[in-house]
Amino acid sequence: MTLPAYVKASAAVHAAAGAAALLVPAAWPWALGTVAANHLVLTGAGLWPRSTWLGRNWSRLPEAATARGEIAITIDDGPDPEVTPAVLDLLDAHAVRATFFAIASRAALHPQLCREIVRRGHSVQNHSDRHSHAFSLLGPRGLAREIGAAQARLTDLAGTPPRYFRAPAGLRNPFLAPVLDRLGLELVSWTRRGYDTVRREPADVLARLGKGLAAGDILLMHDGNAARTAAGQPVLLSVLPTLLERAAAAGLRAVTLPEALPAANHAPVGAMATASP
Repeated sequence: MTLPAYVKASAAVHAAAGAAALLVPAAWPWALGTVAANHLVLTGAGLWPRSTWLGRNWSRLPEAATARGEIAITIDDGPDPEVTPAVLDLLDAHAVRATFFAIASRAALHPQLCREIVRRGHSVQNHSDRHSHAFSLLGPRGLAREIGAAQARLTDLAGTPPRYFRAPAGLRNPFLAPVLDRLGLELVSWTRRGYDTVRREPADVLARLGKGLAAGDILLMHDGNAARTAAGQPVLLSVLPTLLERAAAAGLRAVTLPEALPAANHAPVGAMATASP
């Protein structure tokens, strides 16, 4: 297991600060300040979902997939017995495939729906077992339990073990990368998101997802916890048809992450500078 470079550097900073405080007691304020600054940077990296400072992180598809004109539609927080079947029908109508980052405890409540996602040619990947708001505060054992439990459930439900993981809300800490490495998972974030769990206007969500849409993009939407329009329609269902039409008109093809990404444990080729907020 190889620790991320910044995590290694942070360990070295802690060791050097401790040595300085022991050898030169008067320097302890500087040593403490250095450690505090390091922790602030680590926290900031964990709060930036597309950061690669804490380990490998796919925020875009690799060059080969981009050259093929591929994009990845990823749908989080389900499955939802009301929304997910309608999403599947829309995807079928446009002949595209998507990746569902499922919350394993929810998937266990709707096993047939999880299997239907796979039967229709889509991919089910790991979005944690319970989607806890305290996920990024867990230590190595807590992360291993949470992600490992989801991996076991989803493997049983979908028939194949997930290869990719998305952190709840995209938030994480320095302990996550080694846990994912042990479980054979790679972290996936996104290129652009529509904030469709909080924004109720389809035009707003569509503008965020569609502005600058290009080959290699990983798009984030939600079938679980979906915001509703004024008419009570899940925002995703209002946005998805137009988004898929725009993608097709631009010559883009939506594929699953396992189709677009290389086998697990290959370093991602990211393009963070080109990603939209």
